[in-house]
Amino acid sequence: MKNCENADAHILVVDDNPENVRLVERFLGFAGYTNVQLVTHSGSVMEIVEKNCPDLILLDLNMPTPNGYEILESLRESSSPGRYVPVLVFTADGTPEARKRALAVGASDFLTKPGDATEIMLRVRNFLHARKMHVELQKHSAELEEKVQGRTVELSMARREALESLASAAELRDDDTGQHTKRVGDLSAAIARNLGLPDDYVEAIRLAAPLHDVGKIALPDSILLKPSKLNSAEMEEMRRHTLMGSMVFGDAESPLMELARDIALNHHERWDGKGYPNGILGEAIPLGARIVSVADVYDALVNVRPYKPAWPQADALAEIEAQAGKQFDPSIVASFIDLMRTDQQQRAA
Repeated sequence: MKNCENADAHILVVDDNPENVRLVERFLGFAGYTNVQLVTHSGSVMEIVEKNCPDLILLDLNMPTPNGYEILESLRESSSPGRYVPVLVFTADGTPEARKRALAVGASDFLTKPGDATEIMLRVRNFLHARKMHVELQKHSAELEEKVQGRTVELSMARREALESLASAAELRDDDTGQHTKRVGDLSAAIARNLGLPDDYVEAIRLAAPLHDVGKIALPDSILLKPSKLNSAEMEEMRRHTLMGSMVFGDAESPLMELARDIALNHHERWDGKGYPNGILGEAIPLGARIVSVADVYDALVNVRPYKPAWPQADALAEIEAQAGKQFDPSIVASFIDLMRTDQQQRAA
């Protein structure tokens, strides 16, 4: 049995076929997971979830009542604000209709049987990463909220430190200095201020922007630190960091966490609709994500990354300008260029 991160995570496997659940149990056991609960009677699932909330549910669809779709509906209806329990559907029904229906009623991802053991374990690992980050974030938030009364200043400082630590946890894996997240936060705030946005929004984006790549914590080093170009499969896995990042924040309702979630999910969307993960375009992309997109790309260009040397500032600014109306919101590019030229003039004076 292998040692693995989150080995004691509670994984609930639901399938009415005993052979199927035992097979999944063997996969999980070989990977090092020790807290696996097998359920062949679908009617007991909701009771189990309510009594002992699992960290991940592997769910079949085609079962006697309640079937997998009905369980997904019940999970969605019973979900409380801020709770995030990923559900990986694992079914023999690989039709597009089944996939769309399952995702529409709350499935986190969809795999078809018999499946590839390596792919299954990658999905399990990634979802457990996201679940762990979500639980830790919720724990931080709960602890901080208890101190609100009479300790407003102290609470604000603690919240900032918690968010900065969460951002650094991902960033230190592909930036030895760990400063990329802070630079993106500061630059995003400067762009927001130059756009004339309110002071409270400027401060919020300063705190939320560094969390844009928090989903990278679920990526393997073989992809994150690869010095050469990623192949198509690796690129697809890399792009999942936007989805994993948004999952960390679950259904958080505070304005700051909503902003962080919007940024994590959408900072690789493009103005022309050719971005990912959802291909939205123009002003349908949340404003915070449009701002962070410019700040993130500029900082990546002018600093050394595992896959490239640093660009001269003039070349980086020219590239940002060239992408106005394509990759970036033209109005944000204009504000950014104005900000950078003003800064250059002040430095030269």
